[in-house]
Amino acid sequence: MKYNFDEEVERRATGCVKWDESPSADVIPLWVADMDFKAAPAILDAVKRRAAHGVFGYTVVEEDYYEAIISWFQRRHKWSIQREEILYTTGVVPAMSVAIKALTMPGEKVLILSPDYNCFFSSVRNNGCEVLETALKRVDDTFEVDWADFEVKCSDEKTTVFLLCNPHNPCGRVWTKAELERMNDICLKHSVKVVSDEIHCELIMPGYKFQPFAAVNDKCRRNSVILNSPSKSFNIAGLQTANIICAQPEWRHRLDRAININEVCDLNPFGPVALKAAYNESEEWIDELNQYLWKNYCFLRDFIEERLPQWKLCRLEGTYLPWVDISAMGITAQQLCARLLNEAKVWINPGTMYGPQTGEGYVRFNIATQRSRLEEALKRIANIL
Repeated sequence: MKYNFDEEVERRATGCVKWDESPSADVIPLWVADMDFKAAPAILDAVKRRAAHGVFGYTVVEEDYYEAIISWFQRRHKWSIQREEILYTTGVVPAMSVAIKALTMPGEKVLILSPDYNCFFSSVRNNGCEVLETALKRVDDTFEVDWADFEVKCSDEKTTVFLLCNPHNPCGRVWTKAELERMNDICLKHSVKVVSDEIHCELIMPGYKFQPFAAVNDKCRRNSVILNSPSKSFNIAGLQTANIICAQPEWRHRLDRAININEVCDLNPFGPVALKAAYNESEEWIDELNQYLWKNYCFLRDFIEERLPQWKLCRLEGTYLPWVDISAMGITAQQLCARLLNEAKVWINPGTMYGPQTGEGYVRFNIATQRSRLEEALKRIANIL
């Protein structure tokens, strides 16, 4: 490999949420979704060049920013985006709140596929709406949509938005074109708009292909708002740059108003240069990263089969966040995670973070770390279990 993902980077004492919020210095954190790898060399060089200028005032987003986005998604995902469809903001979670504010009225319902990313719940509620869950069905080692229940929930007269996670966090699904088309057909039938969080779209495992929701067909394009960012895939979340992509001019006007109402309308000087370096110069890096993440997943799979047979690892199609069934242990996810943190000094997330009912019996790992750290964490877990 050209890039050394095995290089251990010391992140403690850097103001790092993942490492510096640990209760003790001997904890290995495999929880919050950021990676322990340095960003791609092109991104590091771009940020260094910008920092060398020495003045960090208010930032203008220039045309080459939009060109980088358009070129990347056309070349990598065959998705044609028009310049006027792109609105920038500070992050995908703020973008989510913007979309909910723009497309709903307080008291309406927002449908999600549960278990789901925990900020889905808070963003919906913070904007005065009600979370409506349709539970994903476990089928062998993966999850599928319960189509009958999905349609029932869409048909609720108070349901106005379907908030989709594509690829899905935490279940690891990369939704197929046929599944996305079926979601949209049901949503259109019941006048439900689709907001698709696609922040993990470049983190795809071998044998799977990411399908942008808006590129499925023209009906999907016209009935959707897409939330995206290079932050998760290129490990630049701290640079706070994301994009809302919407083909509907009326919706886009409302989104733009909500961006300004929420005061998430300005980017810092480093975000745009990092995005351009990611999309214009770092494609080889992301491809090698995915190979490394896949090998980490295979290592986790083999370790669980050999040392932790009471656990069942779910299939990982996308993201770096494997979903593990621990229900055979006969304890709650919260109890297991507390024990692992206190006794094994390994920090993982209980599934109940992603749905109090649908997430029980599961835990979520973050395998985006050096394999040596992952191995040490798993050995610690096995030693106490």
